[in-house]
Amino acid sequence: MAASSRSAREAKRRVQQMEAKRELRREQDKRRKRDNLLATAGGAAALVLAVVLQLTVFSSNPSEDEFKAAEAGLQSPSASATPSPAASNGANIPKPETAAGKTFTGTLALNRGNLGVSLDGSKAPQAAAVFKSLADKNFYKGLSCHRLTTAASFGVLQCGSKSGDGSGDPAYTWGPLENTPANNKYPAGTIAVARTGGNAYGNGTQFFIVYKDTVIPADAAGGYTVVGKVTSGLDVVSKIAAAGVKPGASATDGAPVEPVTIDSFSLK
Repeated sequence: MAASSRSAREAKRRVQQMEAKRELRREQDKRRKRDNLLATAGGAAALVLAVVLQLTVFSSNPSEDEFKAAEAGLQSPSASATPSPAASNGANIPKPETAAGKTFTGTLALNRGNLGVSLDGSKAPQAAAVFKSLADKNFYKGLSCHRLTTAASFGVLQCGSKSGDGSGDPAYTWGPLENTPANNKYPAGTIAVARTGGNAYGNGTQFFIVYKDTVIPADAAGGYTVVGKVTSGLDVVSKIAAAGVKPGASATDGAPVEPVTIDSFSLK
């Protein structure tokens, strides 16, 4: 009887040990799943941070101080990151009525090749009026396309800064936003208006050409005005992008390796 009792106790102990091991494995599995979830969330947060840093001020590349501030708080410390109240367009801004219901077609001639373009005055009358007016005045002749992005889902060539460094002209700002994509998607060939971050009246003379399908999250002010599209020659921009950006703070966002300038911009 004593031997039988010891065997029973030993068997019970082995069962308890097996149960403890199974419970340990269950806890380890839970921990691994939890760690994987945290890693995935961390990766998603890093992606969101990268997009926010790229787009906090779309009209110019953020400075090193702005980059650090954005990294710390996901926002730029500059005034342009704060939504501005609605304001009347200045006297030097053409009226939207001059383009309402019209379609303007023409050529954006770059030193790397020509692009056929079309501007939609029905969907974006204020923007179309602005760019038709600037083109008619030969404003863009000789200006550069100072910014190129080559990230997987963020491919644009940005042009039209009078200074050539991406800064805007404070004497030439306008709004409101028009024809902004509800889904934040900008298909290849889109021509949209660059602006200061968080400011619906921060549009100016700059525009960007989307050379591959791109997602640009809306900011505090909304999305970016789609004024028209490239009707031919988009491969010219794709070839510029293929050459890459000049070495700098970012491998996918900076000045094009091959300098790009505007020879002329004609619309009729």
